[in-house]
Amino acid sequence: MSDLFSLQKPFQPHCRQTTAAAGPMFWFILQKDTLYLEGNSQGFVVPFALEPPVDAEQIKYSRCIGVYDGVPCMVIELDPSAVVSSPLNGVTMRAAHGHIGSDHWTIAGRASQVLRWRRDHRFCGRCGSEMVEDKHDLLCRCPGCGYFNYPRLSPAVIMSVVRGDEILLGRSPHFPNGMYSVLAGYVEPGETLEEAVKREVYEETRIEVTDIRYINSQSWPFPHSLMVGFSARYASGELQPDGDELEDAAWFTPDNLPQLPSRISISRHLIELFLQSLAK
Repeated sequence: MSDLFSLQKPFQPHCRQTTAAAGPMFWFILQKDTLYLEGNSQGFVVPFALEPPVDAEQIKYSRCIGVYDGVPCMVIELDPSAVVSSPLNGVTMRAAHGHIGSDHWTIAGRASQVLRWRRDHRFCGRCGSEMVEDKHDLLCRCPGCGYFNYPRLSPAVIMSVVRGDEILLGRSPHFPNGMYSVLAGYVEPGETLEEAVKREVYEETRIEVTDIRYINSQSWPFPHSLMVGFSARYASGELQPDGDELEDAAWFTPDNLPQLPSRISISRHLIELFLQSLAK
């Protein structure tokens, strides 16, 4: 099992330090789906300073979301109308991975998910009262009925299905032109992860699988998934893409692979493991 997608340095996910710290902090600054970094064409970094590198009137929300290698990490949500100037530059979350490295990208994903949770759960789902955010723990509590919630997390299985020297790849209607990937789907209530693997593969392709094995997992902040990766072997069935989740699916060998997902994703990692297994 690999820890490829785990943080390489210690991270404490809770932080009670919401005011000025004794030293510089990392500032994860977001405006909708844009992450603001410091730098220029030579390179970008997450801002690291005693104070936020934006004007106070531009800040809609701020809180500490954890401590990375002894350094507090602050998330800032900018007002939608705020105009951000140099030395900050806005990039998409996906593009940010190529600039700031895996650890900071993962924490930026946490920041993004915290902000989405606040936007999507302003009111109690039980009685409709406005929720109150806890100052210490990452939860919102209803002052009316006492109901509380934490940031949403949606577990999903993602799996490579192998038949000899072939791997099953599918194409979602939402993918960029020409791109194929391994199959994936959300876990249903009352379902084990292994059951979800079997169901998703069969629902989307009418293929039965066996020998399901856990590989690793990845936090995927688009918008709040936990991707749990597996490998599986073909057991039986004729390939029939469902035409809904998949507009196409096919068996591919290493010498005829289509356009593949980004290397930041567990989907690409599963494909690379398949290729490595054949090269041994």
